[in-house]
Amino acid sequence: MTENERTPASAGPEVPPVPAGTGPGSSGAGAPQGPAAGEHDAVQEAQDRAAGRPRRRSQAWFGASGRGGMLYRSWLRTQGTGPEVFDGRPVIGIATTWSELNPCNAHLDKVAEAVKRGVWQAGGFPLVFPVVSTGETLIRPTAMLYRNMIAMSAEELIRANPLDGVVLLGGCDKTTPGLLMGAASVDLPAIMVTGGPQLNGKFRGQDVGSGTHLWKFEAEMAAGRMTEADCHVAEGCMARSAGHCMTMGTASTMASVAEALGMQLSGSASWPAVDARRYEIAQAAGQRIVTMVDEDLRPSQIMTREAFENAIRTVAAIGGSTNAIIHLLAIAGRVGVPLELEDFDRLASVVPTIVDLLPSGRFLMEDFCYAGGLPVVLRELSVAGLLNDDALTVSGQSIAKDVAAAECWNRDVIRTIAEPLQEAGSTAVLRGNLAPGGAVVKQSAASPHLLVHRGRAVVFDSPEEYHHQVDDLDLSPDDVIVVRGAGPKGYPGMPEVANVPLPTKLLKAGVTDMVRISDGRMSGTAFGTVILHVTPEAALGGPLGLVRTGDEIVLDVPGRSLSVDLPDDELERRRAEWQAPVRESESGYVWLYREFVQGADQGADLSFLRGSRGSAVPRDSH
Repeated sequence: MTENERTPASAGPEVPPVPAGTGPGSSGAGAPQGPAAGEHDAVQEAQDRAAGRPRRRSQAWFGASGRGGMLYRSWLRTQGTGPEVFDGRPVIGIATTWSELNPCNAHLDKVAEAVKRGVWQAGGFPLVFPVVSTGETLIRPTAMLYRNMIAMSAEELIRANPLDGVVLLGGCDKTTPGLLMGAASVDLPAIMVTGGPQLNGKFRGQDVGSGTHLWKFEAEMAAGRMTEADCHVAEGCMARSAGHCMTMGTASTMASVAEALGMQLSGSASWPAVDARRYEIAQAAGQRIVTMVDEDLRPSQIMTREAFENAIRTVAAIGGSTNAIIHLLAIAGRVGVPLELEDFDRLASVVPTIVDLLPSGRFLMEDFCYAGGLPVVLRELSVAGLLNDDALTVSGQSIAKDVAAAECWNRDVIRTIAEPLQEAGSTAVLRGNLAPGGAVVKQSAASPHLLVHRGRAVVFDSPEEYHHQVDDLDLSPDDVIVVRGAGPKGYPGMPEVANVPLPTKLLKAGVTDMVRISDGRMSGTAFGTVILHVTPEAALGGPLGLVRTGDEIVLDVPGRSLSVDLPDDELERRRAEWQAPVRESESGYVWLYREFVQGADQGADLSFLRGSRGSAVPRDSH
């Protein structure tokens, strides 16, 4: 069979005969006899040069001759593509986390269509493929358990397929960092497109924010100021359009982080999911990735140490989620950028919070967008000398050039560095004998009078134990609630359970906050004086696992200290008596996760996934 016999003449222009590709093993056993692999490569390269086209990675598949080439091209043609798409143009994968079980990402099928338009317009060949998707609000025991699975699926599918570049479609909390981690470990040209926030919630004449008002309504109902029926109405009012949480929770924070890292086109983070401009910028990303392939512009060139510093300062300026700390540590581990917990405290300590959004402020993401969005924040940082101006972005130019023309249209929503919402240091890193590996607190969402506090520990070995027992106990507002067993290995997965609701009796008495300490996380939409990510976690025998009810906890956020008032010899005695919690029988992914997950201070990645494994073409499949 010749190449011309594969396609009717009426089907369009033919692909010229092309010898085998450059991938290892592309002339496997049983293939038609022909020149050796090296000769194939030389002939192919000569043809590419003559045609004025670069040698694409995808041509190891679509430029192959004989049985292999027929296999790769023919089966794709079942979708109605003509032979011209195999002519050496960039093949662009669109990695989507679309899923109806992931409400925040349920519109990404439409976003993918916009990206595809852009790829076609720029002369590429777009192919959409799914990766693991985790719905933050539905997945049990926690979506964080599966963030590394998202990264694994994205990495392996990008590498295993005939792709020259990739567009990453995320939105919900773990999908954005998971995709960035996976793409970083392959290091093909990549660009992020997040799905955008919901429209502002509206309830009884006021704006309400997803997540943040959930916690508020829960407290109001417990205090008797709202009924169950009221909450049923409110839940529909909070979620009135497609998109992710419209507060400055983790999803909005990570969309902003992707933009500040340089992995998302300027202005992408804040357009609402249902705004036509969300689809315009998705189309622009589709166009841009084709050019990025020609430029060979890769994540490792964009996500540098300078870019991570920009992202950390951005999180401080927007009053972003503490979960960004874990995700940035994990992403940095994939690209080999040295990043430590102290970097977040040091770099953020000079950056005031200038975005007035819930949970730290008043407004929501729709307001932030119309005020000018993240480019305004980045320009404020740049003018103040707090941005690494020369950091490269997916635009192909510096981040300072990307935002040079940004204008603010509402100074109530986006303040200036000179007149901020809150003074510098939105997030603090604490250490002490209770957290030798570190802990974090979001100062911008905490109660100022509790940032220096001494109180009696009331200890619960799990969130379930807390919920079952708390209203039967006599707690004082000065007590310190300790909820442990919620770390990466202990739970497993490190869920967002640290911001447990206050005891009903205290809520009815008007108490609105207490110090809470946990080795778990809390939602980026949440608020309160909650000490998070205590490391080492209790399940590993960390000091948090040695604390007993009645011990005195000493918190000093300005002094960056978290300790239990016990002598060292008493802690050592308890450590000698400590027994690890009994783990239930497990297998599959949960077993793999628990065996290899690292601590929160290292990003809770799986140890064997850190680093980049490159984009070399795998061996032939047939």
